[in-house]
Amino acid sequence: MPAGCHQLSDGAAYHRSVERDLGGRDDTGWLRYAALLMLVGILFVAGVSEGWWHRVHNTLAGGAPTSGGQPLDAAYFAAGSCLEFAPTAGDRHITVFLDAGHGGIDPGAVGHTESGRQVEEAGITLPVELDTMALLRAEGFTVVVSRTTASTVLKLGPGDTSGGVLSLVGAHAEVAARDICANDAHARLLVGIYYDASSSPSTAGSVTTYDAVRPFSRENLRFADLLQSSVVSAMNSHGWGIPNDGVLDDVGMGSNNGNAATSRLAALALRYDHVMLLGPAMSGYFSTPSEMPGALIEPLYITDPFEGSIAADPTDQRVMASGIATAVERYFAGTRS
Repeated sequence: MPAGCHQLSDGAAYHRSVERDLGGRDDTGWLRYAALLMLVGILFVAGVSEGWWHRVHNTLAGGAPTSGGQPLDAAYFAAGSCLEFAPTAGDRHITVFLDAGHGGIDPGAVGHTESGRQVEEAGITLPVELDTMALLRAEGFTVVVSRTTASTVLKLGPGDTSGGVLSLVGAHAEVAARDICANDAHARLLVGIYYDASSSPSTAGSVTTYDAVRPFSRENLRFADLLQSSVVSAMNSHGWGIPNDGVLDDVGMGSNNGNAATSRLAALALRYDHVMLLGPAMSGYFSTPSEMPGALIEPLYITDPFEGSIAADPTDQRVMASGIATAVERYFAGTRS
């Protein structure tokens, strides 16, 4: 579900809403490693979130993918959110912003794997974001990510929550915080990573959204086309047969949450009628839109058990990440500095 699609306090949802080396050299190192592997297996079978498993996976592989990130504004953003990571090889002097959809008390859409395991959107957008970041850093990009943990992006304050979930005001501020992060980073490209959901478990496919009314709308569309084609090609090179639902502009995909008759914010959201992560400013409603081209991809429907299984698998998440990274590289290959 795209940015702006949050679980809110009224129970509705927006429509399209161990970082240490384990390889010690002492004689008991193998025992600790074996014990951790056993613990990981037990917790994973018990249904530990995919985001947590991703971090453990990288730890066992000897990596710490979120170490070294520099916070852009620690006072405004939640701990572990809006971090900048330098390239790990070369330096193109290009910054890319990656947004892992939802997070923290906002789980996003909920689906199931073929085995019946429940998956939450927030937990499976994060590893794709982090895998994409690693690939882009290795190609010389500076990468800013919206979050590195199971957290909101915004440091929540009074009025942002109600009953343990985001309030309408909090949901609005949470999406706006992602654009603020991208703008603060002076990113040259924005990539939203989300998943789709449907009331029908047979609905499937990949779709990419862009905004057609921004001053850089042509670049939005160019990148959206690259993003959709690269990710679908990467997935279907594995024989998954994911339907290509194409590239859509975001008109009609705005928020319909809340009671427009009693809530001014809900009424303004209906008038806005864009995906906030990508859309323009609107007086009295949204004053900090993104300042760079971008697009938002929903590569799979997690309510389709087959696609939900792919979305939840760490190896398959890396396939999607490779498609996203390819699209970014292809975009800048055709862009003059």
